[in-house]
Amino acid sequence: MNSPLGKLFIGIGFFFICVGLVVLLYSKYKVPFLGRLPGDIFIKKDNFVFYFPLTTSLLVSAIISLIFFFISKR
Repeated sequence: MNSPLGKLFIGIGFFFICVGLVVLLYSKYKVPFLGRLPGDIFIKKDNFVFYFPLTTSLLVSAIISLIFFFISKR
């Protein structure tokens, strides 16, 4: 009865719900420094804008990795 595939789908669905909630909350309560850290690449020319949040991506990745590390330690 306990199919691993079913648990995987439930986990993926829960993940997407959490991501959706974070996106909704972020759009309402913006973190002032997130996306404007030193090391984020921003190039603006006449008809061209390129933005790559390198440092922000690394910071968010490190935080998520720490959260998963502490959750898996139980």
